[in-house]
Amino acid sequence: MRIVCRLFPLIVIACIVAACGYRNPNIYNGPHKSIYITEWKNRTSELGLDSKLYRSITKWFQKSGSISTVRQKEGADLILAGEVISLELPSLSYGANNITSEVKVRLRVRYIVKEIASNKILLEVSDQTWEESYISSTNSSVNMDNESKALNKIIEDMSQKIYQKTISGITKL
Repeated sequence: MRIVCRLFPLIVIACIVAACGYRNPNIYNGPHKSIYITEWKNRTSELGLDSKLYRSITKWFQKSGSISTVRQKEGADLILAGEVISLELPSLSYGANNITSEVKVRLRVRYIVKEIASNKILLEVSDQTWEESYISSTNSSVNMDNESKALNKIIEDMSQKIYQKTISGITKL
């Protein structure tokens, strides 16, 4: 009897949490959809940036069992197309002898997600800037690594946001 009395509050809490209707917003479980993700146009001199974006966005869409990514537009339900407008590295602050101590990676993009059959736009962003700062060093190798980490963080955050907004748009169809 004592064990039942001690476990009763835990059982009640478990039942309340299970019945609250919580769902993970990062997972789409609706009717199956297929999305054609185009290779983004890269208007910068950063080689491979378009491929990094493609892989990151595709990885996010593969998290859902109800969304599949396809390599052909034919037969796809949705299309995601985008463009990297610019990549800038402005200095934020300077240390002794006017040497840069902090740099900001600034990535400008635009993208669109459309339902192919109805030509309905689910998500359209005509100009968006993503920024991430990093500490500068006198060692160029360290700077390149820090810049790469900052750019990778931007790409990951942006891919997640595109995925979440697309899912939100799909559920409203």
